[in-house]
Amino acid sequence: MSSKNPITRLSTFLRDVKAELIKCNWPTWAELRQSTMVVVVSFLLLGAFVSAADFLLRELIKVIL
Repeated sequence: MSSKNPITRLSTFLRDVKAELIKCNWPTWAELRQSTMVVVVSFLLLGAFVSAADFLLRELIKVIL
C-alpha cells in the first residue's frame, strides 16, 4: 500500500507523527521543573564525586611516586 511518490510518503509520515504526538502524555510544568532539578542535583553530585576521586587519586600517586 506504500506509494512510491516521496511527497505522498512524507505527507503520510507527518500525518502519522501528528496523530502519535497527540496521544503522548506530556508532563506539566511542575513535573518538568521537578525532573530538571533531579537532573541538575544528580549532575552536581556526580561532578563532586568525580572531582574528589580525581584529587584523592592524584595525591595518592604523588605519595607513592
